[in-house]
Amino acid sequence: MEEKDKKEYEEVISSYYGDEQVAALVTFKIDTKGSDSVARRIASSEHIEDVFLVTGDTDIIAKARFPSYAALKKFIVDDVADIDGVKETKTFMVVTTFKERGKIREEEEEPKK
Repeated sequence: MEEKDKKEYEEVISSYYGDEQVAALVTFKIDTKGSDSVARRIASSEHIEDVFLVTGDTDIIAKARFPSYAALKKFIVDDVADIDGVKETKTFMVVTTFKERGKIREEEEEPKK
C-alpha cells in the first residue's frame, strides 16, 4: 500500500471509530523458540484480555480492548515493535459481537412503527 493510500485509510478508520472503544483480535507470527516469553509479554499489556498459543498459520492470538483506535494503533506500532521474536502481526477490528464469554448478545430492538 502506498504512503498516500495508507494515510487515507488511517483517516477513514479514525473518523469511523473516533474516540470510541475498539475491540480487536491480533494474530502474531513469532520465532517459536521464545513462544512462552513472547506470549507473556503480550499478555502483560493492560489492553489484552486473552492470549492463546495456537497451531496453524499463526502462533499467538490475542483478544484486546482499547479505549480508542489511536490506542490500538499505538499498541501495534510501538508496543509490539519492542517485543523480540515477533515477525508479523495481523489486526482484526471487531465490528459486531454476537456472542462473548458464553453469552449471546441480545439484538437491539428495531423501532416500532
